[in-house]
Amino acid sequence: MSTTTAASATAGTRRRSISLAEAWREFWRWPSPWIMTAVLVPALVGRIALGDFGRSDLVTAAIMVAAQPFVEWVLHVTMLHMRPFEAFGRMIDPLFARMHREHHAEPRDTELVFIPTPVLVQVLVIALAVTFFAFSDVSSGLTFLVMLTIIGLVYEWTHYLIHTDYRPKTALYRILWRNHRLHHYKNENYWMALTNTTPDTLFGTNPDPSEVETSPTATNLLGS
Repeated sequence: MSTTTAASATAGTRRRSISLAEAWREFWRWPSPWIMTAVLVPALVGRIALGDFGRSDLVTAAIMVAAQPFVEWVLHVTMLHMRPFEAFGRMIDPLFARMHREHHAEPRDTELVFIPTPVLVQVLVIALAVTFFAFSDVSSGLTFLVMLTIIGLVYEWTHYLIHTDYRPKTALYRILWRNHRLHHYKNENYWMALTNTTPDTLFGTNPDPSEVETSPTATNLLGS
């Protein structure tokens, strides 16, 4: 793939170059990071207060970190790109799918980059229920909640940063930046991972961009 072609397939419409510090300050002007931090801080304080850290905490953390890229890939493919469907005489079109279509239509709209607040609140309520009812002890549940909110913040920050005008300066971030922008500006059926490209490689959604046609529906997922 030529340098010119690669640039046109990933750049979108840039406004200006910004620094990492500018992007970081802007990130905290949106509700999603604060909502997750409001859950993370008391969960972390509570977990530290309970003490008695053990192997189970390391196992829980390791499993969640290892599973996260695959969970992210599956949710992106099956839920965020879900098309409206009819069930029991009703049309089903969840908010997260509608907002994701809007995100593809307007990838420069910062508000659409973040997890929709109603969806995030619902997810965190479910996470709190899992924390206190699905584990044999509170400490294990709090370890799960701490890891979940940290993973969520990393996801939100990475997704937000890719959609800003901050230019990649490290090899790892350059790969993530390139792949996600190819997903938006080249073809919405590929490059489904965001924070880790392993699932795309394993599941065949990380092709050579030069061998993929530019999709006419990358910014209009329903094609209408």
